[in-house]
Amino acid sequence: METTTNQLVEVVNDLIKINYDRIEGYRNAADESKKFDIALTPVFMKMADESRLNVSALTAHVRKLGGDPESGSTALGKIYRAWMDVKAVFTGNDRKAILSSCEYGEDQAQNAYDAALASDAEMDTETRQLITSQKETLKASHDDIKRMRDML
Repeated sequence: METTTNQLVEVVNDLIKINYDRIEGYRNAADESKKFDIALTPVFMKMADESRLNVSALTAHVRKLGGDPESGSTALGKIYRAWMDVKAVFTGNDRKAILSSCEYGEDQAQNAYDAALASDAEMDTETRQLITSQKETLKASHDDIKRMRDML
């Protein structure tokens, strides 16, 4: 039982780290967008706030499972690097490139949630519902970013 719980805590903690990456990425994107496209700033801040709520819910869930929640990002992970690449794109002031880079980060978040749902960890209904609900919210954000990009 303890091994199963430990595996589940690890799965949920991975999602916490992914959301921290997303917060940092959108915070950077919001800061940079203020320089040339102020209309993107509230969009990016909304998405960072979305991940703050996710972190809060996931952290509470890890504690409920008896684990210690993560408190930082993946730092060297794929999503973090993708978000940091957003800053490089900003130098060209190209809205489509920025949105494409953000979409890539959103794709990586979707992949992380898919991996969590497909993991070998034995998952109770409450955990599965939490992950599925967050995945759906992030998918809507992904689709918003894609829609804005496709309009250009």
